[in-house]
Amino acid sequence: MLPYFDPEYENFNQRINPPRVCIDNTTCSDCTLVKVDSMNKNGILLEVLQVLSDLDLHIFKAYITSDGGWFMDVFHVVDKQGQKVTDDKTIKYIEKALGPESNLLGAKGSNSPGRSVGLHSIGDHTAIELKGPDRTGLLSEIFAVLADLQCNVLAAEVWTHRMRVACVVYVNDVATGQAIDDPCRVSRIETRLRHVLRGYGDGGRDDGCRGALANFAVGSAPHHVDRRLHQLMHADVDVDGDGDGAPAAGGEGGSRPVVTVEHCEEKSYSVVNVRCRDRSKLLFDIVCTLTDMQYVVFHAAVSSEANYGIQELYIRRKDGKTLLKDEAERVIRCLEAAISRRVSEGFTLELCGRDRVGLLSDVTRVLREHGLTVTRADVTTVGGQATNVFYVRNPSGQPVDMKTIEGLRGRVGQTVMLNVKSVPAAVAKAPEPGSGGMARTSFFSFGSLFAKLRA
Repeated sequence: MLPYFDPEYENFNQRINPPRVCIDNTTCSDCTLVKVDSMNKNGILLEVLQVLSDLDLHIFKAYITSDGGWFMDVFHVVDKQGQKVTDDKTIKYIEKALGPESNLLGAKGSNSPGRSVGLHSIGDHTAIELKGPDRTGLLSEIFAVLADLQCNVLAAEVWTHRMRVACVVYVNDVATGQAIDDPCRVSRIETRLRHVLRGYGDGGRDDGCRGALANFAVGSAPHHVDRRLHQLMHADVDVDGDGDGAPAAGGEGGSRPVVTVEHCEEKSYSVVNVRCRDRSKLLFDIVCTLTDMQYVVFHAAVSSEANYGIQELYIRRKDGKTLLKDEAERVIRCLEAAISRRVSEGFTLELCGRDRVGLLSDVTRVLREHGLTVTRADVTTVGGQATNVFYVRNPSGQPVDMKTIEGLRGRVGQTVMLNVKSVPAAVAKAPEPGSGGMARTSFFSFGSLFAKLRA
């Protein structure tokens, strides 16, 4: 007879030592401290960062350690306005998502609803994933096809990088408001979208349209939309290498991030050092990329200095070994791409108004007619109110003139409220290590700590 094992045994440690989260607004005068203590498990750091990322909290300093069986992190965060996190609803959400009531140690994880739809439910929907070569006006064509096929766009997120595009679009049927699950109709939509991704007039050839992809999922969103977009674009990094001369991480006129991989002999870690312009979600993008490449972050120190992010991450492969030389080169290439694909130059169009079928098709058509390229887009619909943000620029890289902007106001601003903002340009040069200057925070290095312990 086989011995009996209580099925609840796996959850025994979690019941004894549930995850704990502390929101501290008293220790620091200019930020909120989010302290997370939990039993360790594979992927737990990324799940914590997903929660903070979905709330648009900027992490400008962090200490992360997960050696052994315990996971202890401290994050210094501010909201989008650069202020402490004082909103009760946000604090309660963090406590529920990361505290004892969370599924942080569960088998499936994923405490976060997903960035593309904010913190709001979008009801019945069909999720469409698209990936392919980018071109001016592509987004307009995609939304025009969906409108023509009686698909109402509830939410969408679009990224472009090095002439490639990836997007996740949530749609339902215009007439019924339900998910589109009829196989014949799904096939018809997929055929039209694949045709758009390949480009008209190509005679059905595949040259120049490498990796055109259209996937459908009825009734369930991707595990996490930002993570899924990274995954959709990740395969192109290995194929394209460093690209064909397109600007890298800093965008046009920006400085390229400095990514290095070293070996820590004393503790058998590979050390990833990143220095680049600081921005929101930078740590999430880096950890997301490393996690999906099957690497584990054991320790990390994150800080910011003179508008630049400085990150030191101690990683190993899942089998406990350090990185080989060819692996290190691939990590550098993939991290550079992950950092750069969320960076946008030019200006943003923020549109807010009553949602209607074809709104996105009309707006993106106007952008195309003015010769503007959409580099990123974030579309949400809450209670019939559409909030759309488009990052746009001139395809030639030249500044967009005021005449064009006023033309957009005249055509788009008639039906929705339009706000135009210039995206801040990248700073000219990263500070040298130890140069001091306008440092907001001091930088703690695990490498320095190991050196002191060795002495």
